[in-house]
Amino acid sequence: MSLMSRVRDVDGMPSSAPDSGDAALERLKERIQTFVSIDEIAAIMAEQPGRARNELKSACRQAFEDAAWAGVPERERQRLTDDLIDTVFGFGPLESLLADESVTEIMVNGPADVFFERDGRLCRSEQRFADDGQLRALIDRVLGPLGRRIDEASPMVNARLPEGHRVHVIIPPLSLDGPVMTVRKFAKRVMTLDDMEATGSFDGAMRAFLVWAVRARKSIAVSGGTGSGKTTLLNALSCELPPSERIITIEDSAELRFLEHPHVVRLEARPRNAEGTGEVTIRDLVTNALRMRPDRIVVGECRGAEALDMLQAMNTGHDGSLTTLHANSPADVVSRLTTMVRYAVDLPVDVIESNVASAFEVIVQTARALDGSRFVSDVAELVYDGEKRCCSVRALFARGLTERAGRWKALPSWIDEAAKVGAADREEVERWKRTVRLLA
Repeated sequence: MSLMSRVRDVDGMPSSAPDSGDAALERLKERIQTFVSIDEIAAIMAEQPGRARNELKSACRQAFEDAAWAGVPERERQRLTDDLIDTVFGFGPLESLLADESVTEIMVNGPADVFFERDGRLCRSEQRFADDGQLRALIDRVLGPLGRRIDEASPMVNARLPEGHRVHVIIPPLSLDGPVMTVRKFAKRVMTLDDMEATGSFDGAMRAFLVWAVRARKSIAVSGGTGSGKTTLLNALSCELPPSERIITIEDSAELRFLEHPHVVRLEARPRNAEGTGEVTIRDLVTNALRMRPDRIVVGECRGAEALDMLQAMNTGHDGSLTTLHANSPADVVSRLTTMVRYAVDLPVDVIESNVASAFEVIVQTARALDGSRFVSDVAELVYDGEKRCCSVRALFARGLTERAGRWKALPSWIDEAAKVGAADREEVERWKRTVRLLA
């Protein structure tokens, strides 16, 4: 879509600026078309968006030279220019929230109901849209370049923007009160285990445990509720993977990033197109990843039949792999994985639980505290009881919602093995064991 096409699209769309500036912005939209060459801008829009922005700024400056704008202060002129650029190129009223690095998620429940998340807390924004039409125009403008369509026949869309932000949109008739949009921002900074320790997600003893688990090639499942920090922790764990290994990541919407790992292949699932074809699922990608000589596989989230392929991979030489899933507790992880596997094949429950216990050696549960902060609430091992033919959970660590520090209940069964194979320094392990016993 060319710049001038976008300008024309917003000509009839009310501004998000205060009422006193609506008319001024509309006049500016009309005036700049006198100075901007439609053909020239259309030619550079796709490949040189920066130059297109400069052309629009230049047209605004020329428009302000008209005598009709003589009484408008420079500050107001700049605001009008920024408003127009945000409307044509960006997210309009949401642009300031996207630019704020402290904002992690933006939720638009309707034209006048905009919320955002900062430091784990939900806040109401002063930004708003004029009406459903302006919000819908923004949605269409965002999804258009991605080749995604949303209408009554296909009223839900989940997409990833070029900047990495994840956008979910749902419109009537499914959304009863008008268009609804959620934007999960892509953090520019990669959180490491050290960063998470510094923010209080866990202490030094837990950080050491997690590092050793990754280095000792223990397969880890990070479980928790929505917004509990599962993906953040998974990314931090991934940053500990040895640079000598070949890593393949598989995600529904790409979020994982590595600091300086030299050998990472990133795969992303693809939804079906408007004709209902072309879908590539997580399970398809897991199956293909096994043919790509991976040392470790990192699945952004297990949520369906791909759990079967993930278990098979972990039990056939791809130990040390990582994934996340929605579960309320480590015990719930077993039942959730059992259910997911049965989406793919109807095996006896005890057979599935045996495979789950042999595949996943560490379960890390994340939670959100009452103040919005995220932390590791539980760590557990899975043990299969051959006599009872069921999988049991051995609790290692627990921390309550109101506790500043948790307590270790037991030592990992593999901790001495980690020292033997060189995944951890023996003296450090012995000091760690003495430390966690003091906390128990």
